[in-house]
Amino acid sequence: MINDKVRMYLLPPLINAAVRAGASIMNVYKNLDDYDISLKDDRTPITVADRLAHKIIREYLGRTRIPILSEEGREMLYDERRNWELYWLVDPLDGTVEFIKGNNEFTVNIALMENNVCMGAVIYVPYFEKLYIAGRDAGSYVKEHIAPDAAAEYTYDQIVTGWTRLPLAGEADYPRLRVAVSRSHQTPETAEHIARLRETHPDLEIVEQGSSYKFCLLAEGRVDYYVRTTHTYEWDTAAGELILAEAGGSTRTLSGGGRLLYNEEDLRNPWFVCRSKYCKI
Repeated sequence: MINDKVRMYLLPPLINAAVRAGASIMNVYKNLDDYDISLKDDRTPITVADRLAHKIIREYLGRTRIPILSEEGREMLYDERRNWELYWLVDPLDGTVEFIKGNNEFTVNIALMENNVCMGAVIYVPYFEKLYIAGRDAGSYVKEHIAPDAAAEYTYDQIVTGWTRLPLAGEADYPRLRVAVSRSHQTPETAEHIARLRETHPDLEIVEQGSSYKFCLLAEGRVDYYVRTTHTYEWDTAAGELILAEAGGSTRTLSGGGRLLYNEEDLRNPWFVCRSKYCKI
Protein backbone atom coordinates (compact mmCIF):
# COMPACT_ATOMS: atom_id res chain seq x y z
CA MET A 1 0.00 0.00 0.00
CA ILE A 2 1.31 3.46 -0.90
CA ASN A 3 2.26 5.25 2.31
CA ASP A 4 2.48 8.98 2.97
CA LYS A 5 6.22 9.08 2.33
CA VAL A 6 5.82 7.47 -1.09
CA ARG A 7 2.88 9.78 -1.85
CA MET A 8 5.05 12.82 -1.11
CA TYR A 9 7.75 11.42 -3.40
CA LEU A 10 5.39 10.73 -6.31
CA LEU A 11 3.19 13.84 -6.18
CA PRO A 12 5.78 16.25 -7.65
CA PRO A 13 6.55 14.15 -10.74
CA LEU A 14 2.82 13.63 -11.25
CA ILE A 15 2.25 17.41 -11.22
CA ASN A 16 5.35 18.43 -13.12
CA ALA A 17 4.75 15.94 -15.93
CA ALA A 18 1.25 17.34 -16.43
CA VAL A 19 2.34 20.99 -16.40
CA ARG A 20 5.23 20.31 -18.79
CA ALA A 21 2.88 18.44 -21.13
CA GLY A 22 0.47 21.35 -20.91
CA ALA A 23 3.21 23.70 -22.08
CA SER A 24 3.87 21.59 -25.18
CA ILE A 25 0.14 21.47 -25.93
CA MET A 26 -0.26 25.23 -25.64
CA ASN A 27 2.70 25.83 -27.95
CA VAL A 28 0.92 23.86 -30.66
CA TYR A 29 -2.49 25.34 -29.81
CA LYS A 30 -1.26 28.79 -30.73
CA ASN A 31 -0.35 27.65 -34.25
CA LEU A 32 -3.35 26.13 -36.03
CA ASP A 33 -1.37 25.28 -39.17
CA ASP A 34 0.94 22.98 -37.20
CA TYR A 35 -1.75 20.64 -35.80
CA ASP A 36 -0.84 17.79 -38.21
CA ILE A 37 -4.17 16.01 -37.71
CA SER A 38 -4.50 12.28 -38.48
CA LEU A 39 -6.84 9.47 -37.43
CA LYS A 40 -6.18 6.61 -35.01
CA ASP A 41 -7.47 3.09 -35.66
CA ASP A 42 -10.78 3.90 -33.91
CA ARG A 43 -11.24 6.90 -36.26
CA THR A 44 -10.66 9.46 -33.51
CA PRO A 45 -8.28 12.33 -34.28
CA ILE A 46 -4.72 12.71 -33.07
CA THR A 47 -2.50 15.77 -33.43
CA VAL A 48 1.16 16.60 -33.04
CA ALA A 49 0.20 18.01 -29.62
CA ASP A 50 -0.95 14.55 -28.47
CA ARG A 51 2.36 13.06 -29.57
CA LEU A 52 4.51 15.77 -27.99
CA ALA A 53 2.63 15.63 -24.68
CA HIS A 54 2.94 11.84 -24.62
CA LYS A 55 6.69 12.05 -25.24
CA ILE A 56 7.21 14.60 -22.46
CA ILE A 57 5.17 12.63 -19.92
CA ARG A 58 6.86 9.35 -20.83
CA GLU A 59 10.32 10.85 -20.47
CA TYR A 60 9.58 12.73 -17.25
CA LEU A 61 7.75 9.91 -15.48
CA GLY A 62 10.32 7.43 -16.75
CA ARG A 63 12.53 8.58 -13.88
CA THR A 64 10.16 6.88 -11.44
CA ARG A 65 10.70 3.50 -13.15
CA ILE A 66 6.94 2.92 -12.90
CA PRO A 67 5.42 1.60 -16.15
CA ILE A 68 3.05 3.78 -18.15
CA LEU A 69 -0.21 2.86 -19.86
CA SER A 70 -1.14 5.74 -22.14
CA GLU A 71 -3.71 6.53 -24.79
CA GLU A 72 -0.82 6.97 -27.21
CA GLY A 73 0.52 3.55 -26.18
CA ARG A 74 -2.80 1.70 -26.29
CA GLU A 75 -1.38 -1.12 -28.41
CA MET A 76 0.36 -2.61 -25.35
CA LEU A 77 -0.61 -6.27 -24.97
CA TYR A 78 -2.79 -7.31 -22.03
CA ASP A 79 -0.36 -10.10 -21.12
CA GLU A 80 2.35 -7.49 -20.69
CA ARG A 81 0.37 -5.26 -18.28
CA ARG A 82 -2.13 -7.56 -16.56
CA ASN A 83 0.07 -8.22 -13.51
CA TRP A 84 1.27 -4.68 -12.94
CA GLU A 85 0.94 -3.69 -9.29
CA LEU A 86 1.83 -0.04 -9.85
CA TYR A 87 1.55 2.01 -13.04
CA TRP A 88 0.75 5.43 -14.45
CA LEU A 89 -2.47 5.70 -16.48
CA VAL A 90 -2.16 8.67 -18.83
CA ASP A 91 -4.15 10.64 -21.37
CA PRO A 92 -1.64 13.23 -22.60
CA LEU A 93 -4.33 15.30 -24.36
CA ASP A 94 -7.93 14.60 -23.42
CA GLY A 95 -10.40 16.47 -25.60
CA THR A 96 -8.51 16.42 -28.89
CA VAL A 97 -11.74 17.30 -30.73
CA GLU A 98 -12.15 20.38 -28.52
CA PHE A 99 -8.48 21.23 -29.05
CA ILE A 100 -8.97 21.14 -32.83
CA LYS A 101 -12.14 23.25 -32.57
CA GLY A 102 -10.23 25.84 -30.55
CA ASN A 103 -12.66 26.04 -27.62
CA ASN A 104 -10.05 25.67 -24.82
CA GLU A 105 -11.70 22.61 -23.22
CA PHE A 106 -8.84 20.12 -23.16
CA THR A 107 -6.87 18.57 -20.33
CA VAL A 108 -3.90 16.42 -19.34
CA ASN A 109 -4.92 13.40 -17.25
CA ILE A 110 -2.49 11.36 -15.14
CA ALA A 111 -3.49 8.73 -12.59
CA LEU A 112 -1.25 6.66 -10.32
CA MET A 113 -2.75 3.16 -10.15
CA GLU A 114 -2.01 0.58 -7.46
CA ASN A 115 -3.51 -2.87 -7.96
CA ASN A 116 -5.81 -1.26 -10.55
CA VAL A 117 -7.16 1.31 -8.08
CA CYS A 118 -6.39 5.00 -8.56
CA MET A 119 -4.35 6.27 -5.59
CA GLY A 120 -3.29 9.69 -6.90
CA ALA A 121 -4.59 11.86 -9.71
CA VAL A 122 -4.09 15.11 -11.54
CA ILE A 123 -6.09 16.84 -14.23
CA TYR A 124 -4.37 19.89 -15.66
CA VAL A 125 -6.36 22.41 -17.71
CA PRO A 126 -3.57 24.39 -19.36
CA TYR A 127 -5.65 27.08 -21.06
CA PHE A 128 -7.33 28.00 -17.75
CA GLU A 129 -4.12 27.40 -15.74
CA LYS A 130 -5.99 25.18 -13.26
CA LEU A 131 -4.62 22.06 -11.62
CA TYR A 132 -6.90 19.52 -9.94
CA ILE A 133 -5.22 17.08 -7.55
CA ALA A 134 -6.48 14.18 -5.45
CA GLY A 135 -5.04 11.44 -3.26
CA ARG A 136 -7.06 8.47 -2.08
CA ASP A 137 -8.32 9.20 1.45
CA ALA A 138 -6.42 12.51 1.31
CA GLY A 139 -8.94 14.87 -0.30
CA SER A 140 -9.39 16.68 -3.59
CA TYR A 141 -8.01 20.13 -4.36
CA VAL A 142 -7.74 22.79 -7.03
CA LYS A 143 -4.72 25.02 -7.47
CA GLU A 144 -5.08 28.05 -9.74
CA HIS A 145 -2.70 30.26 -11.74
CA ILE A 146 -0.44 27.34 -12.67
CA ALA A 147 0.86 28.51 -16.03
CA PRO A 148 2.11 25.96 -18.59
CA ASP A 149 5.83 25.59 -18.02
CA ALA A 150 8.17 23.36 -20.02
CA ALA A 151 10.63 23.37 -17.11
CA ALA A 152 8.17 22.89 -14.23
CA GLU A 153 9.84 21.57 -11.07
CA TYR A 154 7.31 22.14 -8.29
CA THR A 155 8.27 20.74 -4.91
CA TYR A 156 5.80 19.02 -2.61
CA ASP A 157 5.59 22.07 -0.34
CA GLN A 158 4.93 24.37 -3.30
CA ILE A 159 2.15 22.11 -4.53
CA VAL A 160 0.23 21.89 -1.26
CA THR A 161 0.57 25.57 -0.40
CA GLY A 162 -2.37 27.71 -1.49
CA TRP A 163 -4.57 25.00 -2.90
CA THR A 164 -8.35 24.94 -2.25
CA ARG A 165 -10.22 21.93 -0.88
CA LEU A 166 -13.09 20.64 -3.01
CA PRO A 167 -16.03 20.86 -3.32
CA LEU A 168 -16.53 24.62 -3.27
CA ALA A 169 -18.94 25.52 -0.47
CA GLY A 170 -20.62 28.33 -2.40
CA GLU A 171 -22.13 25.89 -4.90
CA ALA A 172 -24.21 23.89 -2.40
CA ASP A 173 -27.45 25.88 -2.71
CA TYR A 174 -27.77 26.29 -6.46
CA PRO A 175 -31.53 26.09 -7.16
CA ARG A 176 -31.57 24.04 -10.39
CA LEU A 177 -30.17 20.64 -11.34
CA ARG A 178 -27.15 21.17 -13.60
CA VAL A 179 -26.54 18.29 -15.99
CA ALA A 180 -23.28 18.02 -17.91
CA VAL A 181 -23.12 16.42 -21.33
CA SER A 182 -20.25 15.96 -23.73
CA ARG A 183 -19.95 18.83 -26.16
CA SER A 184 -18.91 16.59 -29.07
CA HIS A 185 -20.17 13.10 -28.17
CA GLN A 186 -23.92 13.19 -27.61
CA THR A 187 -26.28 10.36 -28.58
CA PRO A 188 -30.01 9.60 -28.68
CA GLU A 189 -29.51 7.64 -25.46
CA THR A 190 -28.16 10.76 -23.76
CA ALA A 191 -31.18 12.73 -24.93
CA GLU A 192 -33.56 10.03 -23.66
CA HIS A 193 -31.83 9.94 -20.28
CA ILE A 194 -32.10 13.70 -19.90
CA ALA A 195 -35.75 13.61 -20.97
CA ARG A 196 -36.43 11.23 -18.06
CA LEU A 197 -34.63 13.60 -15.68
CA ARG A 198 -36.81 16.47 -16.91
CA GLU A 199 -39.91 14.61 -15.75
CA THR A 200 -38.94 15.38 -12.15
CA HIS A 201 -36.64 18.36 -12.78
CA PRO A 202 -38.32 20.36 -15.58
CA ASP A 203 -36.07 23.37 -15.05
CA LEU A 204 -32.78 21.45 -15.22
CA GLU A 205 -29.88 23.25 -16.84
CA ILE A 206 -27.73 21.62 -19.53
CA VAL A 207 -23.99 22.31 -19.39
CA GLU A 208 -22.08 21.29 -22.52
CA GLN A 209 -18.43 20.67 -21.78
CA GLY A 210 -15.55 18.85 -23.42
CA SER A 211 -12.90 16.54 -21.97
CA SER A 212 -12.38 15.36 -18.38
CA TYR A 213 -12.93 18.94 -17.26
CA LYS A 214 -16.51 17.77 -16.58
CA PHE A 215 -15.18 15.73 -13.64
CA CYS A 216 -13.53 18.87 -12.30
CA LEU A 217 -16.76 20.87 -12.50
CA LEU A 218 -18.52 18.03 -10.67
CA ALA A 219 -15.81 17.99 -8.01
CA GLU A 220 -16.15 21.75 -7.54
CA GLY A 221 -19.93 21.41 -7.28
CA ARG A 222 -20.55 23.66 -10.29
CA VAL A 223 -22.27 20.73 -12.04
CA ASP A 224 -24.50 18.18 -10.31
CA TYR A 225 -24.83 15.27 -12.72
CA TYR A 226 -23.08 13.88 -15.81
CA VAL A 227 -24.22 11.08 -18.08
CA ARG A 228 -22.02 9.46 -20.75
CA THR A 229 -23.47 7.09 -23.36
CA THR A 230 -20.60 6.87 -25.82
CA HIS A 231 -17.29 5.07 -25.58
CA THR A 232 -14.64 6.33 -23.24
CA TYR A 233 -11.40 4.65 -22.21
CA GLU A 234 -9.81 3.99 -18.85
CA TRP A 235 -7.38 6.92 -19.23
CA ASP A 236 -10.36 9.23 -19.81
CA THR A 237 -11.87 8.53 -16.38
CA ALA A 238 -9.34 7.26 -13.81
CA ALA A 239 -7.98 10.62 -12.66
CA GLY A 240 -11.33 12.38 -12.84
CA GLU A 241 -13.10 9.62 -10.95
CA LEU A 242 -10.74 9.95 -7.96
CA ILE A 243 -10.86 13.76 -8.01
CA LEU A 244 -14.66 13.55 -7.93
CA ALA A 245 -14.78 10.80 -5.28
CA GLU A 246 -12.45 12.66 -2.93
CA ALA A 247 -14.75 15.69 -3.31
CA GLY A 248 -17.70 13.61 -2.11
CA GLY A 249 -19.11 12.58 -5.50
CA SER A 250 -19.46 9.26 -7.28
CA THR A 251 -19.09 7.52 -10.64
CA ARG A 252 -21.21 4.45 -11.42
CA THR A 253 -22.03 2.40 -14.47
CA LEU A 254 -25.31 3.39 -16.08
CA SER A 255 -26.43 -0.23 -16.16
CA GLY A 256 -26.37 -1.81 -12.70
CA GLY A 257 -24.70 1.01 -10.79
CA GLY A 258 -21.36 -0.79 -10.49
CA ARG A 259 -17.88 0.65 -10.28
CA LEU A 260 -15.61 1.28 -13.24
CA LEU A 261 -12.84 -1.31 -13.48
CA TYR A 262 -9.27 -0.66 -14.59
CA ASN A 263 -6.52 -2.52 -16.46
CA GLU A 264 -9.13 -4.68 -18.13
CA GLU A 265 -8.34 -6.59 -21.30
CA ASP A 266 -10.73 -4.26 -23.14
CA LEU A 267 -9.78 -0.73 -22.10
CA ARG A 268 -13.15 0.75 -23.05
CA ASN A 269 -15.46 1.82 -20.21
CA PRO A 270 -19.16 1.02 -20.02
CA TRP A 271 -21.63 3.92 -20.09
CA PHE A 272 -21.68 5.72 -16.76
CA VAL A 273 -23.19 8.49 -14.66
CA CYS A 274 -21.50 10.83 -12.21
CA ARG A 275 -22.95 12.76 -9.29
CA SER A 276 -21.43 15.61 -7.34
CA LYS A 277 -21.58 15.78 -3.55
CA TYR A 278 -24.44 18.26 -3.90
CA CYS A 279 -26.48 16.21 -6.39
CA LYS A 280 -30.04 15.58 -5.16
CA ILE A 281 -30.89 12.65 -7.45
